[in-house]
Amino acid sequence: MDYTDLYIDGQWRATTERFDVINPATEEVLASVASADIADADAALDAAERAMADWAARTPRARSEVLRKAWELMSARLDHFANLITLENGKAGTDAKGEAAYAAEFFRWFAEEAVRADGLITHAPASGARIMVQHKPAGLAVLVTPWNYPAAMGTRKIAPALAAGCGVIIKPASETPLTMLALMPLLEEAGVPPGLVNVLPSRRTGALVDHMMHDPRVRVISFTGSTGVGRTLLKGAADQVLKPAMELGGNAPVVVFEDADMDVAIEGTMLAKMRNLGEACTAANRIYVHEDIADAFTARLTEKMSALKVGNGTDPSVDVGPLVNAQTRDKVAEFVADAVAKGAKVECGGTTPNGPGFFYPPTVLSGVPETADCVHDEIFGPVAAIQTFKTQEEVIARANDTEYGLVAYVFSGDFKRALQVCERLDYGMVGLNRGLVSDPAAPFGGTKQSGLGREGGHEGMLEFMETQYISASW
Repeated sequence: MDYTDLYIDGQWRATTERFDVINPATEEVLASVASADIADADAALDAAERAMADWAARTPRARSEVLRKAWELMSARLDHFANLITLENGKAGTDAKGEAAYAAEFFRWFAEEAVRADGLITHAPASGARIMVQHKPAGLAVLVTPWNYPAAMGTRKIAPALAAGCGVIIKPASETPLTMLALMPLLEEAGVPPGLVNVLPSRRTGALVDHMMHDPRVRVISFTGSTGVGRTLLKGAADQVLKPAMELGGNAPVVVFEDADMDVAIEGTMLAKMRNLGEACTAANRIYVHEDIADAFTARLTEKMSALKVGNGTDPSVDVGPLVNAQTRDKVAEFVADAVAKGAKVECGGTTPNGPGFFYPPTVLSGVPETADCVHDEIFGPVAAIQTFKTQEEVIARANDTEYGLVAYVFSGDFKRALQVCERLDYGMVGLNRGLVSDPAAPFGGTKQSGLGREGGHEGMLEFMETQYISASW
């Protein structure tokens, strides 16, 4: 691997302390990566502060052109980034290339949004003074990204921050730092000035991020990850009253009504469940199927899941790669064992294979009881847990019965009824007759304990901006 040191102020900085990145398909060491400490964080903050002064003063069009160039460069190198994603994350090649293309698209979208931070001039109704409203860069942003999308979770934060005029420090997940480090030469080539984007892989994530959040120059903390870690970061952010952008955990329900197009419902459920091997906060977690079609649906889904080929994602014929680490694999196995012990039936999969790699087979469970742990917690793996329902009111109540509210999926042939159900689901996003909701042009985010703020869409850039109001008379 070419880029394994810290990236600060446009330079590669080696450290004495390093950690290994493991290929989850082979359990072999991919690379030894530099581990940042507090002094490195301070250096990155200093660099970002210097670079942001000039960047924020540039015209929106000038910032836009740099982001557009980044999209062009990344789009031309999708295979390179896809291979790197597969090596450190494990996902199959097709899935990895899809992520790389999705990641690149954030640069194009926010290149277009950079010139659309619209303001307002109007008259105050009572005084007649002019009300002038504009948006300004919020300040330095600390970006903390997860391992499940090594490229896309970074670009989804970097692009809007740069569009808004902010400097950033990125802390990538320790399992998957290589993709984000490899992106830095591309950003240099696109014209991102030294110091504006800094990358700090580290094994000391908690101390490092907490230190940066308590630096008065930092004004935004953007995090994607578990709700538990999000709560901790929010407590730290309160000390400095930082702007928090939090995309946290999910417990996505899939609701399949009796009038759904079976082909559409199966394909949509497969996409919602198996995209990224189920290692996503948007992954289908609870699959509610009307009792009249439950047997047919289960048989069709089992057939699809059983046909998926498991193996090393570098093999083009493989559909399903390994989970990211042993802990994640073992947790998935525990969810299955718990559900079976409580009465669920294994339709396919359900057994951890022998040999190297953190593999777990695509698994379908039917008759999953409400008491099963996988009904209440994120599975984060390739397990489809099927339950049945009788009435619309019942399934809406069950779908909403969770502290999470990121995304839900509804399949029905009655569009009027489907829309009415969508509006009653307490989720930030709903996929209607489709198993994919993520789009750079749409505001991604959840309700309840699935997060604060939105990523993507016009709203994504506003997370990195402050609104200023000027009252003027002339």
